[in-house]
Amino acid sequence: MIGRFDDLNGKVVVVGSGLAGLMTTLTLSPQPVVLVTRGAIGEHTSSAWAQGGIAASLGKDDSADLHLVDTLAAGDGLCDPSVAADIVAEGPAVIASLERAGVTFDRDSLGHLVLGLEAAHSRRRIVHASGDGSGAAVVAALLEAVAATPSITVLDGTELRSVLTCDGTVSGVVVSRASQLTAIATNRVVLATGGIGGLYDSTTNPVTNFGQGIALAARAGAMLADMEFVQFHPTGLDSARRPLALVSEAVRGEGAILLNDRGERFMSGIAGAELAPRDVVARAISAELSKGRRVFLDARGALGNRFATRFPTIDALCREAGVNPGSDIIPVRPAVHYHMGGIATDARGRSSVSGLWAVGEAASTGLHGANRLASNSLLEAAVLGVRAAQDISGTVEGAMRQVRSTPPSQAPDASAVRGTVSANLGVLRNAASLRAAISTLLPIAEGAASSADPAIVALGIAVFAMLREESRGAHARTDFPSKLPAATRRFMTLADILDAAHANIQSFARSA
Repeated sequence: MIGRFDDLNGKVVVVGSGLAGLMTTLTLSPQPVVLVTRGAIGEHTSSAWAQGGIAASLGKDDSADLHLVDTLAAGDGLCDPSVAADIVAEGPAVIASLERAGVTFDRDSLGHLVLGLEAAHSRRRIVHASGDGSGAAVVAALLEAVAATPSITVLDGTELRSVLTCDGTVSGVVVSRASQLTAIATNRVVLATGGIGGLYDSTTNPVTNFGQGIALAARAGAMLADMEFVQFHPTGLDSARRPLALVSEAVRGEGAILLNDRGERFMSGIAGAELAPRDVVARAISAELSKGRRVFLDARGALGNRFATRFPTIDALCREAGVNPGSDIIPVRPAVHYHMGGIATDARGRSSVSGLWAVGEAASTGLHGANRLASNSLLEAAVLGVRAAQDISGTVEGAMRQVRSTPPSQAPDASAVRGTVSANLGVLRNAASLRAAISTLLPIAEGAASSADPAIVALGIAVFAMLREESRGAHARTDFPSKLPAATRRFMTLADILDAAHANIQSFARSA
């Protein structure tokens, strides 16, 4: 039996309390909004953990056009140029808006914004708050604004279980709160549910983030895009901690270098060296690890005893692992950090299902292409949160339809698929590993166990990766190391993914 929140019916439902969800919710004010968040509001979100900051072309030697050039280069041919141009042009406005909301960005003694440099950026354009605590500072300011906004109803400790549809249009959601399934009838739902890092053993994301929004949008009939493109941050802190702590790219931006356990600077002969695009650095580190070597980040010469002041959060995380980054080399390894794929949306956050919007990492707008440019993610989250809210503001509450009382599946659990995903869908892939993943994941995705939703997301990654017979951006296949002349984005529904998975298995069976 599913209960009902009758007093919430008809209100816009926003799921997720990271930057994208908070920006959507606040921009909708004074329109009534229900903000659904799995834990305490703002906690266990990738936004709150973000160290690098927000990319914005604010320097005297910078411009939106230069920011766009860097974004398109990192995206390796798969960015939507018009979408990318539109979003990066909003950078300065986003910083100004967040400052008005109470965010205090780092400034020098003259009052000028301190702009950092990160990989694949041709200019210093990363705006920070509290040094390497940018995400936490931004989220904290927005949480104060939410608390002061009476039109927002927060349902914390609440997990989304189903997006309900009727005749191809959103009709409501089913959530789990205090072990009770409850329905909210609504024709406007925004998914801001974050990334997919929880599918992997090594990730810098909250381990509970396995792409639940993607799975539920797919079940509702939404189109997915570019699922194969999973960005591995090159420098997760190699320790027993889970999720792995992140050693921000900004540390390399300040001059830290990568060494293997022989003391060799293995990136020195590669264009861009330590500040090459993330996929290049991650593959180079993976190659060292595959030889049985260890990899370290050496910030002693670049920062030394200034490390703790410049990067207080990272310093604390390193010391927790027994490393003094001012005097010791820091052990690192690639870890899943960001998903460029997700729910396909337009530039206003609209999915292919009427009444369903997606913003932030759960969405795939075309900004990031095959490889996200560092610190463009918080920028996109803020811009699309505002745009989705503006789009929704032009809609009206629909007639409440009967919410079906079919109980959704039990609480999702990614543990059963994590080993398969980590072994077969990592930095380097090939047909054999992808086929192994598809064969294992398909029956789980089509089943009703607690691992079904995580398996749907993982199967999407595997099928998209199998179909892309080239290496591009964050997608690297050892059996197809070259890049195809033409870059093409791919869009598929859940039905398409399942059909392709079955076809792959049948094809292999016939050839065996």
